[in-house]
Amino acid sequence: MIKVFVNEPELDFSIEENKKAMEEALALVHTQFGKEYPLYIDGEKIFTEKKIKSINPCKKEEVVGYASSASREQADAAIRAAYKAYDTWRFVPQQVRCDYLQRLVGIMRKRRAEIAAWMIYESGKNFGEADGEVCEAIDFINSYCIEAQRLADEGVPLVESKTENNRCEYRPIGVGIIIPPWNFPFSIMVGMAMAAVVTGNTVVIKPASDTPVVANKFMEMCVEAGLPSGVVNLVTGSGGEIGDFLVEHPLTRFINFTGSMEVGIRINRLAANVNPGQIWLKRVVAEMGGKNAIIIDSSADLEHAANGVITSAYGYQGQKCSACSRAIVLENVYDEFVELIKKKAEDLKSKMGEGKDNAPFNAVISQHAFNNIVKYIEQGKKEGKLICGGGYDDSKGFYIEPTIIIDVDPKTAVIAKEEIFGPVLAVIKVKTFQEAIEVANGTPYGLTGAVYTNNRDNINMAKALFHVGNLYINRKSTGAVVGHHPFGGYNMSGTTAKTGTRDYLYNFLQLKSISENIAW
Repeated sequence: MIKVFVNEPELDFSIEENKKAMEEALALVHTQFGKEYPLYIDGEKIFTEKKIKSINPCKKEEVVGYASSASREQADAAIRAAYKAYDTWRFVPQQVRCDYLQRLVGIMRKRRAEIAAWMIYESGKNFGEADGEVCEAIDFINSYCIEAQRLADEGVPLVESKTENNRCEYRPIGVGIIIPPWNFPFSIMVGMAMAAVVTGNTVVIKPASDTPVVANKFMEMCVEAGLPSGVVNLVTGSGGEIGDFLVEHPLTRFINFTGSMEVGIRINRLAANVNPGQIWLKRVVAEMGGKNAIIIDSSADLEHAANGVITSAYGYQGQKCSACSRAIVLENVYDEFVELIKKKAEDLKSKMGEGKDNAPFNAVISQHAFNNIVKYIEQGKKEGKLICGGGYDDSKGFYIEPTIIIDVDPKTAVIAKEEIFGPVLAVIKVKTFQEAIEVANGTPYGLTGAVYTNNRDNINMAKALFHVGNLYINRKSTGAVVGHHPFGGYNMSGTTAKTGTRDYLYNFLQLKSISENIAW
């Protein structure tokens, strides 16, 4: 049993041995392109005629694999399999459940480079981003194992009684639908699913259609770890075909979702309906993105701040819910700061390439994403001044240059208010730090935010008034680390479910109060 949490160390790919191991894994994975992948229902592999084609976004003619696409009947079978497995899994001792998950961690460590290679090809990550996901997945499992065991051991403290034996115990709640995003196709999926499983629940995973092969590789590992049939099930398919059906199913007890605000709102609305045969109100755990801002004041180390903004805005092509989408800069350092980030973004633009070559800036995930981001770039050109990037090309892959648009009006500009989920940075000039806070808070979102300042009064103001779930002072807005930065946002960024913590596990548990009279 793991008792002390330690973060899984990420690899340094400037070391030749690590770089070579990743290149060998990439070469091996490439030989496996174009295979067909099944659904996993009650321990059975099921192949369907209808398929989802997964492609390499950096080289779109390459087919990574073909995932079976589930029907509603198969989605129903998956939920019923999970419901049947719940009857036994919920009574498996906590220590034994953790033992299963520790075997899974061992398999992840053994297959680390291979998992990362699949993500590099299927989701357009570079070496560090992909390897970091494997580490984060391991961290999630280890953290949840420790906290689940503590909850099982400690229960809830109660007042002692001379006439009764009283105890409050945490119990799992049932079958959950896990709907992870494509941008962190391994770590977030693993964290969402295993938090529910380690606490005694069973799950049906419906991965994003852009990254179904990575999800299938995870299922292979679950089978290898010996998880009982039906505890974890996988159904790939479109949201329109099976997504709503899974959410509305009367045996579904909770939905754990990460994705867009629009889809999260829809899930929340559908889950609120009580359908025939349903005997509970469903829980929804949702993380729904952001319109994150970084504030830079006149006391900041501008070089340090510029590095933080560039990393936050363009890491993984800006396709992180925590990405910096707005830089809010005080007017007396505005021009100097704009020149700094322009130079750094142009340098990054010169290094665009493919994930398999470990380029620091690659393609965006899909044609749909490409078209949507391009729409915002063209809108932004009308709303501000384009000073870097703005170009795009989808002839070979879905490439969009790191783009900076300055002099953006925070009240009227679309690019200052809507989530773009791509490499587009809006730069806004303000007169005071108070105004900067008001602008930062001027969207429906509240996920991450950062402040670069050496002014203690401004730091205190940000702590009190910058309304986000994750606030960073003098560091980037991306890169939350399990055990260090519990992650989850306010307002339309979600249900403030802080991942990697004991609090997160409460979403999948309920309390049972047991009182035994001992006085008679």
